[in-house]
Amino acid sequence: MAKAVFHKNQRVYVRPVGTWALIEQVKPHWVKGVEEPVRISYDCGLGRDFVADELAEEERQDADVSGWRLMRARNKWQSPDECTHHPFPGTFPIIVTDEQDWGGWRVPGAEYNRDPQLIEFQARLIATCPSLYKLAEKLAEQADRADDLPEDLRVMVEFARSTVKKIKSKPSEAPPGTTKAA
Repeated sequence: MAKAVFHKNQRVYVRPVGTWALIEQVKPHWVKGVEEPVRISYDCGLGRDFVADELAEEERQDADVSGWRLMRARNKWQSPDECTHHPFPGTFPIIVTDEQDWGGWRVPGAEYNRDPQLIEFQARLIATCPSLYKLAEKLAEQADRADDLPEDLRVMVEFARSTVKKIKSKPSEAPPGTTKAA
C-alpha cells in the first residue's frame, strides 16, 4: 500500500521539469475493497501529476543550537550592595545563542529584581533546551525501532513526539483567547 511521502504546500524539486514547485494537491488512488490507497500522485501545478520518485524534498539544515550558553551581564542600574537578595549580586543572566556573544534572551532589570530565583531558573532551562530537544528526538527515534514498549514508556514517547512536532512546525494562528504580537 502507498503512503504519502510529501504533503500539501511542501516545496519540492520536480526532477523531470528541473524546477522547484509547491505541492498543490495530494491525490490518493483508491481501489474498491482495499483499505489504503494503492498509489499516490502529487499535483504541483505544472500540467501533470508526479509520483514520489520524480520529486525531491528540499534539504533542510537544522540550526545548530549546541552553542547556547548562559552568561552573566553586569547590572548597570544597581550596585551589588543594593541587590544582595539576588543569587549573584550585581549581575543578571543572559542566554547567548550566537557565536559572537549576541542574540538570544535577556530579561529587563525590573523583572529580574521582582523574582530573581524564577529568572535564574528560566535562564538555566532555556540554556539546556537544545539538549532536552535532542533527548526528545532520540527517544522518539529509538522507540520507532522497538517492537514492544511498556505503556508508561509509550506515553512518554508520544509526549516526546508531540513536543518535537510543536518545535518543528511553523507557528500558525494564535490559540483562542490569546492575542498576536505585532
